[in-house]
Amino acid sequence: MGGRRVVVSGGGTGIGLATAEVFAADGDRVVLLGRREDVLRKAADGLNERYGPATASWFAADLADPEQVEAVREFIVRDDTPVDVLVANAGGNASVPHDGGLASVAESHRRNFDANVLTAVLLTEALLPHVRRPGGRVVQLSSIASLRGPGAYGGSKAWINTYTYDLAQRVGPEGITVNAVAPGFVGDTEFFGDRATPEFVAARVGQSLTGQPGRPDEIAAFIRYVASPEAAYVTGQLLHINGGAALGR
Repeated sequence: MGGRRVVVSGGGTGIGLATAEVFAADGDRVVLLGRREDVLRKAADGLNERYGPATASWFAADLADPEQVEAVREFIVRDDTPVDVLVANAGGNASVPHDGGLASVAESHRRNFDANVLTAVLLTEALLPHVRRPGGRVVQLSSIASLRGPGAYGGSKAWINTYTYDLAQRVGPEGITVNAVAPGFVGDTEFFGDRATPEFVAARVGQSLTGQPGRPDEIAAFIRYVASPEAAYVTGQLLHINGGAALGR
C-alpha cells in the first residue's frame, strides 16, 4: 500500500490517532478531523515529524452540524483527489445526569445520536461521491455496546451497524466496501474519562478471555486490514475485536 488518501474522524487521540499512524507509516496521506484545534494540530505535527511534512493535515469541526460538515467536504475535495479510505471514528458516550424525568432520558438519547450517528452519517454521505471507485474503503466504528448496551450509547452504535449494512449494499456494485469495526474495552484512551477508576478498568478487563485490555494500535491494525486491497471481499460486516468478551456474534 502507500500513496492513498485517508480521512480519519476523531483523529486527534486514541483509536483515531493510532489509525492515522498506521496509515501514515504505510506512506499514505491522512486528514485528521475532530472538534479540538489544539489536539488535531499536535497530532498532525507529530505525524509530519515522523513520516514527512506532507503526511498529515487537519480540520476542526463539529461533525454533527451539517454546515460544518459541508466545510469539511470543501477542505478535503478542494484538490480533486479522491478519498481512498474513510474511517468514521468520531463519537463517544454522551452521558447525561438522570433526574428520573423523561426530559433527561430524551436528552441522553439525543446527545448520543448526535455524537455517534450524525457524526458518522453526515461525514460519510458528504464524502461518498468523492470516494474512489472502484477500490474505496469505508470503515465505521461500532462497539461491543451495540450488542449489549448501555442503552443510549449502545443504541446509537447499533444504528451504525444497520447504516453499515445499508451503505454496503448501496455502494458495493461500485467497488466500494463498507464495514463496521466493533472494539471491546480499549485502554489508554480518553473515552471513559473520570469513570476509568482502577475498579472500573479491572471489571472491564475481567470480561475478556485474555485478561488484558485492548490497545489503540491493535484496533488500528484491524482497521488497516479492513481498508486494505487484500480485504476486497470483506463488506457489509460487523467485525468484533474484544478479547472474547462477546463470543461469535
